Amino acid sequence: MSKKNENLSNLERDLNLKFNNKNILQTAFTHRSYLNENKNYNCQSNERMEFLGDAVLQHITSKYLYDKFPNKPEGTLTSYRSATVNTKSLWETALKMGLGKYLLMSVGEEQTGGRERPYILANTFEALLGAIYLDLGLKTAKYFVHKHLFPKIPEIIKNKDYKDPKSYLQEIVQEKYFATPSYKILKEEGPDHEKTFTAGVYFSEKLVTKGKGNSKQRAEEDAARKALKLEGKD
Repeated sequence: MSKKNENLSNLERDLNLKFNNKNILQTAFTHRSYLNENKNYNCQSNERMEFLGDAVLQHITSKYLYDKFPNKPEGTLTSYRSATVNTKSLWETALKMGLGKYLLMSVGEEQTGGRERPYILANTFEALLGAIYLDLGLKTAKYFVHKHLFPKIPEIIKNKDYKDPKSYLQEIVQEKYFATPSYKILKEEGPDHEKTFTAGVYFSEKLVTKGKGNSKQRAEEDAARKALKLEGKD
């Protein structure tokens, strides 16, 4: 048995799933950097599958929240969903599941911590969900999300993680300091298709803390979350 086949068998065992088409599963765990070093590799990167998985995840989560909270308005359900499927939430779930060890990626990507990088693991979770949907159907995809992701929802609601961190921070800072938080992008790293941004959040032009993300918006949100923790609002 080849190393790749052995990894797939171990992955199926960990997931307690049996794929009909192993190439679909392998594609879900192929980072685009791997293709640069393996020109004869016979699978695509997982980006298209991630695109599909994102849509499946939105559908499953929306239906679950709609049924679970019949008295909550659309705006609240949207906030619950955003907090459940954002990069941080998916990264934490993928990390807990150990998905990073099964990724195929370039040596350089691995050496720089790619197997634990938030946006890579979040994307891998979505790609895996896309693969499950394609090969095993919507029912199994629902089971997978209910088992691995939805147990986070009660904690998200309890900790008010569903609140937009920037808006929530603004409320706190205006009330406490009579000021409005401002944000500045301090650093951009990485290639264009996989940039990491570092944002600073400021109270009255004083740097309070920094955050990171794979977009400017997510970096600012991460900075806002860290500032909320400093204010005892985590």
